[in-house]
Amino acid sequence: MEELISLMNVLSTSGHESAIRSYLMKKIKPYCKDMQVDKFGNLIVHKKGKGQSVMLVAHMDEVGLMVNKINVDGTLKISPIGGIDTLACLNQKVLIPVNGKKTIMGIISTSKLSSGETITELPKKEDLFVDTGLSKIELQKIGVEVGTFVEFEKRAHYLGSKDYIMGKAADDRVGCFILLELIKKVKKYPGEIYFVFTVQEEVGLYGAKTSVYNLNPEWALVIDVLDANDIGGDMTRALGKGPVLSIMDSQTLSNSCLNNNIKDIAKKKKLGLQPGVSDFGTTDALYISLSKGGIPTTVLGVPVRNVHSGIGIVNSKDILSGITIIDELLKHPPKICL
Repeated sequence: MEELISLMNVLSTSGHESAIRSYLMKKIKPYCKDMQVDKFGNLIVHKKGKGQSVMLVAHMDEVGLMVNKINVDGTLKISPIGGIDTLACLNQKVLIPVNGKKTIMGIISTSKLSSGETITELPKKEDLFVDTGLSKIELQKIGVEVGTFVEFEKRAHYLGSKDYIMGKAADDRVGCFILLELIKKVKKYPGEIYFVFTVQEEVGLYGAKTSVYNLNPEWALVIDVLDANDIGGDMTRALGKGPVLSIMDSQTLSNSCLNNNIKDIAKKKKLGLQPGVSDFGTTDALYISLSKGGIPTTVLGVPVRNVHSGIGIVNSKDILSGITIIDELLKHPPKICL
């Protein structure tokens, strides 16, 4: 899982994915040289083959923040990039890349938190600011300006044991890691496969919408993460119990034939597989499934605690089970029915 930790530590928020894209291309090159970056920034890796054309998708970007104002006192007002809960931001360390040459550190705070007052109600997002310890003039001299990206600190590492990994960007570097591991096995698969690493998922699934434009897959599988509910919840999406097969989310109904095939594989391999039904959130599967006159699509997700925060927690067993299931699916691709 060292590779996953390295992936999680790369700084690449939505709209600022060049670093993670370059990292992935370097890792993929020894196994598959046929790759391109489309005009929107998606990385598309192509493995030629006979038979079915398949699309596997994971998004590269992560949630983050952006400077929207430099205050007179030197604090930085911020806007969220993607869905970040205010509570998850408080007292978090952040990194601010400046002109591609250096990175400065800051702490997310509020005026009450900074002055030691008792917090009696949850702050609003407009109450948040970044304290870098620098003055407005010093910040402007080094290139911090409105529109500068602010990223959660890179600090991924094992938690408690090597079964658990914590850090930023679990959503969706976990999916990127799974695709990387499958690309290493690419010669075993008979069909034509497109491994697609999308951009700007966190702000509107935009990369997924553009990535499929020049492709024509017979079916697609999106690999993402889903929020775990095993701490004070109902244990329907628990860490260590296997990946989650999404049957429905707020905007997408997954293809039942693909789902049945995945269930059969998990049963045959004696792997945990958790069913997922949610009333909120969606994934890249939404736009992919609605493209090209309709593409049968489903989602296999890894449960994550503290999703969309600077310290998500995942279980390596869920990830490895997901790799095994998808590996089997690619070696014996299913016939899709309605």
